Amino acid sequence: MTLLGMIRHGRTAWNGEGRLTGRTDISLTEEGRAALIGLRPPAELDGAVWHVSPLLRARQTADIVSQGTIDLRIEPRLIEMSFGDYEGRTLEELRAEAAADMAANEDRGLDFLPPGGESPRMVQQRLRPFLSELGEAGGKHICVAHKAVIRAVFAAAYDWNMLGRPPVKLRWEQAHLFEVDKDGGVRPHQMNVPLITVGGKLTMSGPQLSGPQ
Repeated sequence: MTLLGMIRHGRTAWNGEGRLTGRTDISLTEEGRAALIGLRPPAELDGAVWHVSPLLRARQTADIVSQGTIDLRIEPRLIEMSFGDYEGRTLEELRAEAAADMAANEDRGLDFLPPGGESPRMVQQRLRPFLSELGEAGGKHICVAHKAVIRAVFAAAYDWNMLGRPPVKLRWEQAHLFEVDKDGGVRPHQMNVPLITVGGKLTMSGPQLSGPQ
């Protein structure tokens, strides 16, 4: 079995403003950097191979959380979902704009498609060969990536169509663990596993087991 831990990058200015960032390559804020200092992945991922999105915010996060001592593999297929014409805008702005017809687009779930961008299903399709490679390799792997990328893997693992409430409410400051088979199929292992400090103290009270919520 291949164990995959997925970690989202730290906070950016656009995250704080609720803007869809997508492929826009912006940095972590100073507060985002500070919040990551002293953290590392959960012990279950000790010795894992690291794979990192090429975008700056993910590379900065990986550099901090790996403590700069790990060989980080830049993986282009982990790049964030392209939000096309929606990038830099907030959902509130788009929902208020009649021409955007956001309600109909959001009702497509996995096939939500920003003009000039990608759908979550397209993200799943581009990730599948990479996940197959991880499944063939075995062992433990960490991916430092983005919200839409992690949600795409999560949706595949739970066979969720991205309509209605998710099977588990994800906590984005924590790690999410999946099992990967040789065909690139994924299934839940454990969601919402806290990162820990270098000294071993949990950053939150404890992990949340995967399952309905």
